Amino acid sequence: MPAYLALGDSYTIGEGVVAEDRWPVALARQLRAEGVALDEPHLIAVTGWTTDELSRGMDETALTPPYLLVSLQIGVNNQYRGRSDADYRVEFSTLLARAITLAGGCAERVLVVSIPDWGVTRFADERGCERTAIAQELDVYNARALAECERAGARFVDITRISRAHPELVAEDGLHPSAAQYRLWLAAIAPVALQALTAAD
Repeated sequence: MPAYLALGDSYTIGEGVVAEDRWPVALARQLRAEGVALDEPHLIAVTGWTTDELSRGMDETALTPPYLLVSLQIGVNNQYRGRSDADYRVEFSTLLARAITLAGGCAERVLVVSIPDWGVTRFADERGCERTAIAQELDVYNARALAECERAGARFVDITRISRAHPELVAEDGLHPSAAQYRLWLAAIAPVALQALTAAD
């Protein structure tokens, strides 16, 4: 069955939710229900990973391209650690190029998901984090990613607005999305993924 590669960090592995509620797993399940032959996702993601750490993780993993679909969601930990958006753009661009290569050179089958806004969460409130500053920095990061996707021809899905609209939908840790929020993400991601796979046929 055609393969799906999901690249990312804690959001990709669904920190705080059961495996079946991870959005890449739910996406594959929904696409199969729509008639797309697609295997369970191969996840390369670790909580806390930055762009460079994801790149090293890919280097250390046996990959079997081409993949029918590749998703990429990365960058929140770059922002959390105070790294520059300029460095993020360079490293994200490299990851995007690798993702396109892994998708057999078909950029339309690469799906980039924006970084959610963790500044609205209970975790951020309890630590006295500055919501406005976090939001502004993440907006810049996401704008960088969107620009790279437009340049390369990859798909981009904005779930940041969902995270801001539903700050109450978090897991027990008060930081990561709950299964309910991931379902809202899925409603935004799945149509774009389906369109990408249909258009690339």
